[in-house]
Amino acid sequence: MEEPAIREFEMSLSDGPSDDDDEFPSSLPTDGSHSGSIRKGCDPLAQTQRSKLQHRRARINQQINKEMRMRTGAENLFRATTNNKVKETVALELSFVNSNLQLLKEELEELNSSMDVYQTDSEAVNVPMIPLGLKETKEVDVTVAIKDFICEHYGEDSFLYDKEIKELMELRQAMRTPSRNQAGLELLMEYYNQLYYLDQRFFSAQKNLGVHFHWYDSLTGVPSCQRALAFEKGSVLFNIGALYTQIGARQDRSATVGIDRAIDAFQRAAGAFNYLKENFSNAPSLDMSSPSLCMLVRLMLAQVQECVFERITLTTQDTHFTSQLRLAQEAARVSDVYLLVQQTMAQPLMKDYVPFSWVSMVQVKSEHFLALSHYYAAVALCDHMLLAGGEEEEEEAEKAFLQCHASVPAGPQLSQVLRDPEKRRKLGKAHLRRAVIRHEEAMRVHSLCKILRKMDILQDVLSVTHKRSLDKYSELDREDDFDEIAEAPEIQSHTHQKPDIIPPNFSTVKVTDIFQRLGPLSVFCARARWGPMRVICLNKREGGLGLTLRGDSPVLVAGVVPGGWAEEAGLREGDYIVAVDGKDCKWDKHGEVVHMLKSCSDREVEISVVTLHSHDTQQVERRAVMLSLCSDKENTRHRLLSGAKGQSSASLLNWNRKKKREGSTITKRLGSAFSLSFGSIRDTEAMY
Repeated sequence: MEEPAIREFEMSLSDGPSDDDDEFPSSLPTDGSHSGSIRKGCDPLAQTQRSKLQHRRARINQQINKEMRMRTGAENLFRATTNNKVKETVALELSFVNSNLQLLKEELEELNSSMDVYQTDSEAVNVPMIPLGLKETKEVDVTVAIKDFICEHYGEDSFLYDKEIKELMELRQAMRTPSRNQAGLELLMEYYNQLYYLDQRFFSAQKNLGVHFHWYDSLTGVPSCQRALAFEKGSVLFNIGALYTQIGARQDRSATVGIDRAIDAFQRAAGAFNYLKENFSNAPSLDMSSPSLCMLVRLMLAQVQECVFERITLTTQDTHFTSQLRLAQEAARVSDVYLLVQQTMAQPLMKDYVPFSWVSMVQVKSEHFLALSHYYAAVALCDHMLLAGGEEEEEEAEKAFLQCHASVPAGPQLSQVLRDPEKRRKLGKAHLRRAVIRHEEAMRVHSLCKILRKMDILQDVLSVTHKRSLDKYSELDREDDFDEIAEAPEIQSHTHQKPDIIPPNFSTVKVTDIFQRLGPLSVFCARARWGPMRVICLNKREGGLGLTLRGDSPVLVAGVVPGGWAEEAGLREGDYIVAVDGKDCKWDKHGEVVHMLKSCSDREVEISVVTLHSHDTQQVERRAVMLSLCSDKENTRHRLLSGAKGQSSASLLNWNRKKKREGSTITKRLGSAFSLSFGSIRDTEAMY
């Protein structure tokens, strides 16, 4: 159901290309041909664990949608009626509907908390990661809307584009069930890129296509509906980030290769969510709101930091004093970033939105890694003695020891602690005491969540690490040790690899405009307005056809000779040649059109033309002329993009960015040809 209080997403226009302009999707063929997508979605009938989970989510989403419709109707009836008996009946119905909604949301929360489905099948014992389920969407049939637009706006027979419309529908259907690998990501990006062309072809500010896009909230299942194509793009981008989280969670992190893949996936997930946060406003669903996306970005970066710690644990072969202190600081860093995520989840808007199992998992990890930081500090103090006579080593150890603690430990100086085995044992015992307390707190929080209790692997990790700390504490404890244990200082968090936010790079997936046969996008787009197609019959005379042609794809009639045959036949300056003797030539180059005209010199030739119209004719004609100079517009755009090294990838469209020129009615984002000098236009003119 569409919420009237929320504004639809908007697309803002810039005054022209700049160094930080958005990347446009690269188009492969430029002759109007199209071979179709080679990427397919998963079999929706496949009975995998993940597909069963998605099917259950879809079923619950539909039931939530039905219950919410019933609740809306009941609330409207309750407000409208004055009959007390009817009010009592409706109130009873409302309580029943609300109970059903609460049960459905609890069931959906349990599904969203099914982290084990997305984890690796490896037997290695690792702390589970938190993945995100994909947003579900209803089927959308754009056939009638696009056909009507082609007939009304482009003046062509819409039935000639049945193949293209079918391909678009199949692509959208496929992207609803992407595979959990690189092919699934490319499928989502292909559809995302294709939406750029769809927006340029069929969505204009003057007329709405009338297509409604329905998407369900990823965590609550609450439906949202909007006509803005930006909502469709934003939801697809959200699913790109969600799919990255699933790919990261399934990696085998018992080896460095799997850890590196998980780090890359979570960083790219953070980039997708961060890009969505920076380019969207007035989100119709809570999962795409700024607080939610901020929470997801921080959660992904925390999981990256956890993977960094796991990799350092695997690669640290030596048991040197400073190596163990480094592990302690890395573990403290992981604890700190999870504590930040926990604080974000506790914000007012997020507190009742984020699943309780997520909050519990984050708190468990924060306590767990804090315990590990104290454990490794204790191991460094008690198990790794300094070599006698190594002054450089002693200085390095003292420096590392000082940097490892957030505050200087009470008691003797650091140099005395490091040289005295008994003092080291007591400080190590104090760290172990704090480690045991934090482990027990992690286990307590774990026991409070029903969903986490079902995760055997998490229970195993917590039990093993807790027992290890207890055993170490018992090993250091002595019968005659009656001294009060000093309070161990906090470990100073530090990392040698900070997480990166990797934004999505849509230009890596090459796409072809499905509706390329409509003509070059620079002219044949939804924002351009032109008159109906006219058929001009020309006969060549001694003085020629009496017209001047310029540019290509499509070729522009730059001028007609006064009193010439072209003018008498009805040809006008500013006309675009779209067909010669019934052969489409929107994508043909200048020479090809001239060759067709000259080959018909002995007989009458029929030229189909269209005339571009606008409120500002002079600006539009200048823009159209400049665009016509690019014989291969889409490939030119691709070359410009591929040559711009070092630039960050950006979206194909932006939403709700501040407009640089509010009153402008001309879109200059359609290509990069605006850098051409207007004086160079004459170089391509030729008279025939």
